[in-house]
Amino acid sequence: MNMDISKFTAQSPGQLIEIAGVPGVTHAYIPNPLPPDWGWPEPLWPLLLKAREELARLDGVGMHLPNPQLLLTPMQNREAQRSSSLEGTIATPEQLALFEMAPTDSILEQNALDAAHEVSNYGRALRFRAETQEKLPLSLRLIRALHQILLEGVRGSKATPGEFRRSQVQVGSNARYVPPPANVLPECLDRFEKYLHEPKKYDPLVEAFLVHYLFEAIHPFGDGNGRVGRLLLAITVQEWCGLSGQLLYMSAYFDEHKDEYIDRLFRVSTHADWEGWIQFCLNGVIEQSVDTQQRCSQLLDLRESYKKRLADKKASARLNLLMEGLFANPVATASGIMRTYHVSHPTARADLNALVGLDILKEVQLKQRRQKGYYCPEILQITYEDSK
Repeated sequence: MNMDISKFTAQSPGQLIEIAGVPGVTHAYIPNPLPPDWGWPEPLWPLLLKAREELARLDGVGMHLPNPQLLLTPMQNREAQRSSSLEGTIATPEQLALFEMAPTDSILEQNALDAAHEVSNYGRALRFRAETQEKLPLSLRLIRALHQILLEGVRGSKATPGEFRRSQVQVGSNARYVPPPANVLPECLDRFEKYLHEPKKYDPLVEAFLVHYLFEAIHPFGDGNGRVGRLLLAITVQEWCGLSGQLLYMSAYFDEHKDEYIDRLFRVSTHADWEGWIQFCLNGVIEQSVDTQQRCSQLLDLRESYKKRLADKKASARLNLLMEGLFANPVATASGIMRTYHVSHPTARADLNALVGLDILKEVQLKQRRQKGYYCPEILQITYEDSK
């Protein structure tokens, strides 16, 4: 089934062009550059104000944490999992924990290993931006770098990681949407990059979602566009809204409302329904901001519970540091503790066994390395479980 061009109205913010050389595909869509010819609707003001209020409240929580990684790393892990889930890649929290402990461990079946690897790459890409923000501006260069990290060693890795596509692609097995031909990509991307640095017409939060739409409409890569687009969304929200860290992630909301997410994007292209798209996104900002605040509160309560357990046992300072570190990385191995704290293997094993005895860690056998791994099930539960 070819893209139904009859759905594109006269209000469409782009143009349809005829193309040849792709079986069953007759037209492609070229979106107009931003900003759109769209007047801000008054009824959206209360929703925007509510979204900014909840986002500010979330940022305040993040700024006053005793350790910023207490919230940032678990939420990055959740975003990575849910973004991959949108693409049909399912990895359980336990599988992700096993992968982080031993990426090549044979305890995971190949499908699970591949899924965990993809999710891990997404987390690496998020951290890459946080580490390079001061020296690498929002740009096509950054977008290519994110794409290269995302596709390293996973599905789509043959689709020239870090390079824009040189051929026509289609979205959906039935070619529901056909993005611009490769020969017009340079012009589309040039205008896209320039807009990232132009003075903005709308609220920064709204602008981030306008840019997300345009990126997905351009679809510049052979594979991985959705994952890169959601990474870019998290980055633009943080940087344009002046957040203290990467706190807002939308993939869980998009995943939960997947059909509406796809329909809203498509309806912008066919009907210029910017209001419906922005309303959908602002509702998501509110939902995800509140959800993340709740998870943060649960993580803080858990941390206090662990501190009390350790205090009651008069645990060492090193054991308290090990516990704190679990919130940034809820997995551990004896070899990892030996490297980090410069202790012997018996000492590392004793520390891990002590945390198992306090019901903080759970033990799992790592077959290939012939050693045991440990993970914190309660942190994984708070991070990944659905809140509803």
